[in-house]
Amino acid sequence: MSRRHRAEKREIIPDPKFGDIIVSKFMNSLMKDGKKSAAEGIVYGAFDIVQQKTKQDPIAVFHTALDNIRPAVEVRSRRVGGATYQVPVEVRTERQQALAIRWLIDSARKRGENTMRERLSGELMDALNGRGQAVKKREDTHRMADANRAFSHYRW
Repeated sequence: MSRRHRAEKREIIPDPKFGDIIVSKFMNSLMKDGKKSAAEGIVYGAFDIVQQKTKQDPIAVFHTALDNIRPAVEVRSRRVGGATYQVPVEVRTERQQALAIRWLIDSARKRGENTMRERLSGELMDALNGRGQAVKKREDTHRMADANRAFSHYRW
């Protein structure tokens, strides 16, 4: 991290199909080796599968799934007098969104379906219903913060 000044936030262009900035951020996170068209195909294909299976608006499903994955608290390491404590802190909104996107993509990549579209749509539908690896990751993070509540007075 630079000590001089904060890095300036880049302007993110909304995605072409839905005009949603969060979907665009999701695509950018999913993209590998600069292959944006492949990432678009995966995301839009997964949205089509979600729409067929749930008969709901895929953007609403996506946003609800992300809200179900977002962590409210996390633990950060804090060194006090030679000992390292896991101190629970609240998560900023931007970091909540970034963590939710990252966890959703990671858990979708680890699933067993054949194509990435199927994996992503399956993980989105699981997150919508409050289950799946990404939601479990959020619950584990909350559980860890709850277990270390005794060290919350070390918050900075």
